[in-house]
Amino acid sequence: MISSYTNQKVKRIVSYIQKNKARREDDVFIVEGMKMIYEVPKKSLKEIYVSESFSKKNEQDMQYLKLTGAEFEVTSDDVFKKMADTQTPQGVLAVVRQFHYKLSDILDSKDSAPLILILESIQDPGNLGTMLRSGEGAGVTGIIMSRDTADIYNPKVVRSTMGSIFRLPFIYTDNLSEIVKELKQRNVTTYAAHLKGRHNYDEVDYKKATAFMIGNEGKGLSRETADSADEYILIPMLGKVESMNAATSAAILTFEAARQRRQ
Repeated sequence: MISSYTNQKVKRIVSYIQKNKARREDDVFIVEGMKMIYEVPKKSLKEIYVSESFSKKNEQDMQYLKLTGAEFEVTSDDVFKKMADTQTPQGVLAVVRQFHYKLSDILDSKDSAPLILILESIQDPGNLGTMLRSGEGAGVTGIIMSRDTADIYNPKVVRSTMGSIFRLPFIYTDNLSEIVKELKQRNVTTYAAHLKGRHNYDEVDYKKATAFMIGNEGKGLSRETADSADEYILIPMLGKVESMNAATSAAILTFEAARQRRQ
């Protein structure tokens, strides 16, 4: 049992939680709690850590964890609290291998026309995680992000996805405009959520291959990215509201596409 704060494995877990660079270099990320761990593909589980109290109180979960084939360690309760990212740790966390997708994984939708989210400079981890979660619910086939978007493997993002991170393909790109050109070559129509939209979002047909472009929480889409879209669309708002939360905008647009595709 690990009982020292200075244990190298403990230090490494803390670095994965705190630093994007450490996660990237070792090609891993951290998942906390049994609900999330049950959703991780077993082949992606690399290491599992449980607190001493968890190991004594959760026999069924312990049996599952030991049969995953991942490296397994028990820690003292105090050490586990140091390792965990949450204020009230559940007593179990896993080191998970990062996923690697290609644009084709997003475009090659077997069940329906592709429905894609293109995100530019989204900074809030909660917003990004919510976009994955609501996106999966709306039938989004994949997410494309600018390089300066928040790290999808940030623990706050991972928690906010509620498991969608394990099922929804995603890629980062250094050049959104080039990706948009490639999408157009694949007959994907791109729509920029924009205050200058000529049509309200619910006046457009999204049954065909569609990509919605959502910009930064404060600044919106950059001029270059917005102008690369086929069309601006508007989410009309009442009252004195001047802008809308990025995750809310993404949910409104993708669920409108889902509604149309059910008809």
